[in-house]
Amino acid sequence: MKKMKLFFEKMTPTLNRIGNNRYLLTIMESMMATLGPIILGSFAVLLLVFPIKVVPEALKDWGFTPILSTVNTFTVGALALYIVFLMARNLVGNFLPKDNGTAAGIIALMSFLFVTPMGNIVAKKVTTAALPTTWLGAQGVFSAMIIGLVVGRLYVYIRQHNWTVKMPNGVPPMVSNAFAALIPTVVIGFLFILVARLFAFTSYGNMHQFIYSVIQLPLRGLGGSIWAMILVSLLMQILWFFGIHGTNVILPLVTPIWLSMDMENLALVAKGQTPNNIIGLAFFNVVTWSGLVLGLVLLMLFAKSKQYKELGRLSIIPAMFGITEPVIFGTPLVLNFNFAIPFIFNNMIALIIAYFATKLGIVATFIGAQTVFGLPLGFFAGVEGKISIVILQLVIQLIISPILWYPWFKRADKEAYKAEKE
Repeated sequence: MKKMKLFFEKMTPTLNRIGNNRYLLTIMESMMATLGPIILGSFAVLLLVFPIKVVPEALKDWGFTPILSTVNTFTVGALALYIVFLMARNLVGNFLPKDNGTAAGIIALMSFLFVTPMGNIVAKKVTTAALPTTWLGAQGVFSAMIIGLVVGRLYVYIRQHNWTVKMPNGVPPMVSNAFAALIPTVVIGFLFILVARLFAFTSYGNMHQFIYSVIQLPLRGLGGSIWAMILVSLLMQILWFFGIHGTNVILPLVTPIWLSMDMENLALVAKGQTPNNIIGLAFFNVVTWSGLVLGLVLLMLFAKSKQYKELGRLSIIPAMFGITEPVIFGTPLVLNFNFAIPFIFNNMIALIIAYFATKLGIVATFIGAQTVFGLPLGFFAGVEGKISIVILQLVIQLIISPILWYPWFKRADKEAYKAEKE
């Protein structure tokens, strides 16, 4: 353990640099910024397929069903449009603090649309050009990420080399900023026009199909399995144990994969079909809610030692809302080898149990709805719209988690009680 500790102490600067990498920060910031539309779209789908039939029937009678379908189409179903804008905007902000990145975001959105093939709708012998939603949702997420990052980096390069139209002093900032973005818009726009034309000569037909077939599907095969999720969980918890923000280092790498799987599930549910992805970002967040630390807090309430009993009383209310920092840093769990095994491995065990319970049909498949941090236990899982998922979270947190923590806590509590008596 001492050698491992020294190893992570040496690795900490490198891991911190990875966690603070501007591209990873951009991905994380952009994904987090889409949470509002995703939650809104998730609730729209949830209302459409609400398990109590009186709710969707009432919505249909009141004329809300088509409106909620539209909400889903332009939130979850148009996620790629938000991501491509945010990727470019946030990347520019991370490189050029004085530039808000809005111009780059607009250029990225324009470039994304340039490489998106148009479709035709024939109605009453009249042909109308239309933009298909195929590449605007989950299937276009990776295209959006790549285009957003490329456009953002090109925009930064052009601005750093002063390839811009400079206006005289005294010109209002709004006007000078518009002209400063003129050359980047033209240069990057022409580049993506050429890209669209070149992909038209390939068997893929367009850039989106190429990225989806060559990058997104293979990555999903690697990162979209329960074993990959277990590995991610282990790496995150090991980093957390050694005081490194494992979420910032690891999660940006897999969020696009897991989130796209959730968006596919939501799209299927909105069409009245069964979701086909067992795992996803929603699955991970619900199953590993609070890092399963709530079980430790519950045990502390019945501790013999005053130290743990007081910490449990102070921590129980925040822990019921998923806020477990008082325990993580108050026990502490970081670099505390007495609790290393449950702290690192409990999430993995919960993920395996939840996966096979879903695989065997004991628990319903998650619809992929995203929720906000801070919802209390049970309500956090309730957005998935199935009582079996709520029960799953309650069982994991209130029964399985305390059992997993018990042997290690019993020993620590006994030692603390002995020390207090002495």
